[in-house]
Amino acid sequence: MPLPAMTHSSAFLLPASAPSPSNDAATTTYALVVLNQRLPRFAPLLWARARLRLCADGGANRVFDGMPELLPGEDPAEVRARYKPDVIKGDMDSIRPEVKDYYSNLGTNIVDESHDQDTTDLHKCVSFITRDLPVSDKSNLCILVLGALGGRFDHEMGNINVLYRYSSTKIVLLSDDCSIFLLPKTHTHEIHIEKSIEGPHCGLIPIGGPSTSTTTTGLRWNLDNTSMSYGGLVSTSNIVDDDIVTVTSDSDLVWTISLRN
Repeated sequence: MPLPAMTHSSAFLLPASAPSPSNDAATTTYALVVLNQRLPRFAPLLWARARLRLCADGGANRVFDGMPELLPGEDPAEVRARYKPDVIKGDMDSIRPEVKDYYSNLGTNIVDESHDQDTTDLHKCVSFITRDLPVSDKSNLCILVLGALGGRFDHEMGNINVLYRYSSTKIVLLSDDCSIFLLPKTHTHEIHIEKSIEGPHCGLIPIGGPSTSTTTTGLRWNLDNTSMSYGGLVSTSNIVDDDIVTVTSDSDLVWTISLRN
């Protein structure tokens, strides 16, 4: 029996003036999570597209400090008031007291989970979104995560681990340089490439375990029932040639693609 198909698109990074895409991205419900790293240049765009906006602990500092820096022509006080997170959630060991008080006074929901030391702040935020997002149908949910890449390597690996722990939920990790998301083995995958904003460099990484058979189309160097594993072949520095890339694998894979400045 053939596997069901899953589509992916980075159309959420297209300028607001761009035409609406014809694929499933046009009907996607976005939630935004901000972690404790420098905000990428497209943070205001994704903030506007999100239905729910969460800061993970020190991510609130980044919004408080970074949004005025990304919008230098505007009054910083007005920018801070406009970009108010709906929820701040996490251990509360990184957020500055004055930032916490500022957003609390504006009505942000502060959720202290310092009692839970077994999960990361991103895990806590994803759990909150998948449980409490006020939409009846979460099948079109996509969680965009800013600040998941860069900084400490163990934090990066913990964030990638969240992709595996929530493999049935679309989660995209974003930095100024690239995007990363999981391709679960339970589906075939059709990745719509937005060439104005992403590529050409890409990679397929079997982080969760070896793949004995991966097949692709749309890449400069396609895989044909290829085995991949750490200690063996890993598909890095590949090139996107077509507008659609397809991937079928017997293992969960991480897909990554470069973002254009």
